[in-house]
Amino acid sequence: MRGERGPTLAVAYLRVSGKAQAGQDRDGFPRQRDAIARFAARHRLQLTREYRDEGVSGTRDLQNRPALAALLADVAASGVSVVIVERADRLARDLMVGEVILRELAKHGARVLTADGQDLSAGDGDPTRKLIRQVLAAVAEFEKSVLVAKLRAARDRQRQKFGRCEGVRPFGTAPGEAAILERMRELRRKPRKGERLSFERIAARLNAEGLPTRKGGPWAKRTVASILAREQVR
Repeated sequence: MRGERGPTLAVAYLRVSGKAQAGQDRDGFPRQRDAIARFAARHRLQLTREYRDEGVSGTRDLQNRPALAALLADVAASGVSVVIVERADRLARDLMVGEVILRELAKHGARVLTADGQDLSAGDGDPTRKLIRQVLAAVAEFEKSVLVAKLRAARDRQRQKFGRCEGVRPFGTAPGEAAILERMRELRRKPRKGERLSFERIAARLNAEGLPTRKGGPWAKRTVASILAREQVR
């Protein structure tokens, strides 16, 4: 398991169900730590960190395991590719919970190995694990489809309300802009006598009245013309 650029980096995950087990040899941390260390040395894996969940049931999911949650976050950031547990039941006693955890770790390219020689990330020979992974994949695809549908519906609502949703939103749609846009229209309307104001004069009036552009700068002839041209199209 040695790569061309040095030993493969690995982390250890230890778990005991009861606090009283933490220092015991039967199911405690010392025994798990020793088994993991021997496995890592045998396969030339470099242990960089240890994560321990104490007094945590193996049927709990990822959100209820602080050390496992920290492990996942660190794996995503550090690029560690191997997680070692003493036995499969140290990762999870519930098969579904275990598969969910394995799936989360796999997203970040991490494999889970046991000190007794199992590759829990493979599991191709176990029909039950294979079925669960297929179900999880189907659920993930369904959730993605639901999210896409929700985003599409949100875009449609934006188009119906504002006429568009992609790109920069037109002037007048952001908070505080509607009143400025209405003032711009008012200045552009042709009076009964005389000529309507030019875009340049409208820009000057807006600046004199202290009405800001979206970016807070002064109004320019071209900006006013562009906004009012869009209004005519609508």
